[in-house]
Amino acid sequence: MPDEVKLYAVAGSPFVCRAKIALNMKGIKYENLEQDLSNKSAELLKYNPVYKKVPVLVHNGNPISESLLIVEYIDEVWKGVPILPQDPYEKVVARFWAKFIDEKCIPALYKAFGPNGNEETDKEACEQLQILENELKVKGTKFFGGDNINLVDIAADFIAYWLGIIQEAAEKTLFTKDKFPKLTQWADDFVNLEVVNQVLLPRERLLAFFKKRFGKA
Repeated sequence: MPDEVKLYAVAGSPFVCRAKIALNMKGIKYENLEQDLSNKSAELLKYNPVYKKVPVLVHNGNPISESLLIVEYIDEVWKGVPILPQDPYEKVVARFWAKFIDEKCIPALYKAFGPNGNEETDKEACEQLQILENELKVKGTKFFGGDNINLVDIAADFIAYWLGIIQEAAEKTLFTKDKFPKLTQWADDFVNLEVVNQVLLPRERLLAFFKKRFGKA
């Protein structure tokens, strides 16, 4: 029996794209089930009754929620291109940085570009980006994963693609090549990977969406 793989998704979500990038890396065929989050399907509520959100990966009837957990699950179940390091210490370090991105970096960026954004929130967001910039400098590699992307790169997909679009929509720029040369180069390299750009929503569509959300009245 072949594996049955379904992904409950919303086009344009950086969290859904994490799962799609991981599936692409492993060459896994899956059924993409687009959801209307204003009218959530019975299946989505059944498979993710706690958080009631996407992405949800359903593998042979078993649901997995939360994007980074989905990526780790995909890496454990399917062989091929590794997503997490094999070394136990390096694996923990990758998880540390992925968690940092989710818990510190992305929330700081949303605050900076949100309705209550100010000099203080801008400073905080830039401080978080600088931490990632410094990590890339120390590593001296093309990606956080070295020559190839890993869990940390996938976790940072929002910074690589969505952040620049939000900056344009909000007419506010924090993430520049002058301030963050390593991180902006990383972002360009990441977005240009075939396994990544295949799953990204066209820039124009996201820009129109974010202009409504972050644009000046």
